[in-house]
Amino acid sequence: NSCTRYYFIKGVNNIPMKSPLHYQISEYDCGPTSMLNAIKFLFEREQISPELIRNIMLYSLDSYSTEGAGKSGTSRIAMMFLSNWINGFGAVGQLPIRSEYLTQESVFIGSTSRINDALSRGGVVIPRLYYDVEHYVLLTGSSEKGIHVFDPYFHTDAFPERDILLDQNHPFAYNTIVPQKYFNRTNKEIYSLGEMARREAIIIYNTDTFVTPDRTIEYFI
Repeated sequence: NSCTRYYFIKGVNNIPMKSPLHYQISEYDCGPTSMLNAIKFLFEREQISPELIRNIMLYSLDSYSTEGAGKSGTSRIAMMFLSNWINGFGAVGQLPIRSEYLTQESVFIGSTSRINDALSRGGVVIPRLYYDVEHYVLLTGSSEKGIHVFDPYFHTDAFPERDILLDQNHPFAYNTIVPQKYFNRTNKEIYSLGEMARREAIIIYNTDTFVTPDRTIEYFI
């Protein structure tokens, strides 16, 4: 139809993206927003089922506080459940999608990390980290400057940490570049993954586009 426009991101297998990633609309919905952004990043609009959108919203924002339902955001149990549900959704042929749920020592950034491996092969990662409070963001790739992050919490002011870079020029992929050194800290400072015992991350990938050894052609000159 005349309203359809196709966008291509260099370096992401030229997958057409029809909508930019979006920001949370409250102080609490970083979890479902990052989940939905993962789906938008990996799949075309025509592939995305309303059932997938509905269930992400249905099973998130489950944490209670003294202020009421959802006021503590989305729990680890809910994110683990969503990861498992996504695998089931993919297994029955609804979408070429898989998910892995990581915890504790398996959640770190580095050359042997499953997170770095997933990002290098076209997957995305949703870690729980710190941004004043515990917070979910979407990791979509990396470069020599750091990890490419789409942080769903909208802000425009530069960080005091001058090497954390805001980038509004890639609305289909990321809005922040964070040097790897920030993630592995065990404190509760900006973008740290925090203490090892409480770490959590979800890897999600499109099985049709995820780079595997049998899909890699190596050239020798």
